[in-house]
Amino acid sequence: MSAFYSMGSITKPHAVFVPYPAQGHVNPLMQLAKLLHSRGFYVTFVNTEFNHRRLVRSKGPGFLTSLSDFRFETISDGLPPSDRDATQDIWVLSDSVQKNCLGPFKELLAKLNGSSESPPVSCIVSDGSMSFTIKAAKEFGIPEAQFWTTSACGFMAYLHFRELIEGGIVPFKVLQAIAAKSTNLYTIGPLSLLEKLTPLSRNHYLRSSLWKEDSKCLEWLYKRQANSVLFVSYGSITVMTDQLFEEFAWGLANSNHPFLWVVRPDMVMGNPGIFPGEYYKEIEGRGLIVNWCPQDQVLSHPSVGAFLTHCGWNSTLESISGGKPVICWPFFDEQPTNCLYLCNQWGIGKEISNDVKRDEVTTLVKMMMEGDVGKEMKLKALEWKKKAEEATNVGGSSYNNLNKFISDIL
Repeated sequence: MSAFYSMGSITKPHAVFVPYPAQGHVNPLMQLAKLLHSRGFYVTFVNTEFNHRRLVRSKGPGFLTSLSDFRFETISDGLPPSDRDATQDIWVLSDSVQKNCLGPFKELLAKLNGSSESPPVSCIVSDGSMSFTIKAAKEFGIPEAQFWTTSACGFMAYLHFRELIEGGIVPFKVLQAIAAKSTNLYTIGPLSLLEKLTPLSRNHYLRSSLWKEDSKCLEWLYKRQANSVLFVSYGSITVMTDQLFEEFAWGLANSNHPFLWVVRPDMVMGNPGIFPGEYYKEIEGRGLIVNWCPQDQVLSHPSVGAFLTHCGWNSTLESISGGKPVICWPFFDEQPTNCLYLCNQWGIGKEISNDVKRDEVTTLVKMMMEGDVGKEMKLKALEWKKKAEEATNVGGSSYNNLNKFISDIL
């Protein structure tokens, strides 16, 4: 069942998107929202109040009101107000979201359904970690789909939690979080490649970065030779000790290869990640350090030859879409599993030990950027890029699955 909004001869289904409030979850759901918007959907994108303020600081208030049929709404995450430009404590945030977001979300649905300025809500698409939306969808009689940002292998682990619990392997005290197993699964990635197939739509400029992106790094890359730059980024959540930070820093410097390194202000525990003066002198002319960047554009840039990553699934997909081999430093969750596939199954990665040492960093960078092993992995990465493009091209599996999802949700 679906609800439609008549506007002259145009009818629009209305999809409400609810991401988990962390950068790596907001990005892919925004990509999916843009894809549905380009197919004729009216879109409401629901951020937490905290992330909404960050988005306004990053993009400016005009960004949020420029499209009449792609709107932004907010709900409270239940945590004390804060203006920090940083990722919230994930464990505290997750607990608060499950306890406090259902009520505000139901109020928002009632407001949207009662508004004369937007169509009634046709469907809800929420992050798999925002399970409170399932209850709201049932109460309002609205179809609901859950969007999982993990790899297929990571998702299967979540899907089998009930069996682990019943077997006494996972000692959960509260089982309500796993209400049912889904029978309709749609594999639709990489979304960034699907976006490229859509005609230049009105939403092409919409980007969901919660930090201000430093686009000057793209100009810097254009001055570099093809495949000469190592890109380094650990995502939006990963943190490290000052000691590990120092080992990475000098390992990169000692490699003598050009590198672009994303160092978030909140990345180093208890320290803003301050470099000594001699470090900047050491990397002068070949190293660029930024707070945040348009990662998808960087990884598709011809000057980038490899990627040092935490192996989050977004980063993994973007590296494959760009045809880049990877140096892996997995942090938590399904990242070690992604690392296993990158290194052992797909042959496009090398792993750094958890206890990072600068000499190991230097060795792996040189291996990846100038050695025969790196050249072989580059060729394999290009093969995986071709497979990703085949899946997302017209008639490919991801392209067809997206069409099936849209048809089924309506």
